[in-house]
Amino acid sequence: MKVLLFGATGMVGQGVLRECLLDESVQSVLSVGRSITGQNHPKLSELELNDFMNLTNIEEAITGYDACFFCLGVSAVGMSEENYRKISYDFTLSVAQTLVKLNPNMTFIYVSGTGTDSSENGRIMWARVKGKTENELLKLPFKATYMFRPGVILPLHGVKSKTKLYRVMYQVLRPIYPLLRNFKSVTTTEQVGRAMIHVTKSGYQKPYLENSDINSI
Repeated sequence: MKVLLFGATGMVGQGVLRECLLDESVQSVLSVGRSITGQNHPKLSELELNDFMNLTNIEEAITGYDACFFCLGVSAVGMSEENYRKISYDFTLSVAQTLVKLNPNMTFIYVSGTGTDSSENGRIMWARVKGKTENELLKLPFKATYMFRPGVILPLHGVKSKTKLYRVMYQVLRPIYPLLRNFKSVTTTEQVGRAMIHVTKSGYQKPYLENSDINSI
């Protein structure tokens, strides 16, 4: 299996990349993002992309892949709806629309979140935008499309959040990770990555995977 990974420098992306590099069924990974991870691994190639609205110059490089794990995203805290929509909706759909033309047999997995609003009419801004993004992605003719909706994600194996506040919070919570993992709303970077690989290989009975689905896989 050949994997395209967007957002590999973020917390979720770091965890997904780790699992891809460890899994024998993953032949290669191409990480695409505004910055590179700097990791050195025989399976890993990296490609810097500054303009997610125009992928014309990299189309050849992103052709021939079996899966796309789209982990690119930002926190909505302090952001206007316009700016949040640009990153969470515009960038995502631009990438997905290009990939479906180049790789129609691809499985596309999008990292959304618990509480995403599929009606697109709720009061919570991020949930509306994520809901619209999910709805539009599901219309695209990929081989398969899945929406991952994790709840609280605990970083494992050296994975770190890019947000300082979150790094401090996780450091404080680390001693009680074993307790937290008993809650249904909690998952880990390891579980998210493993679930993505499993779903790509074996499919799943529904397009939306809530936290409990991710953990059960």
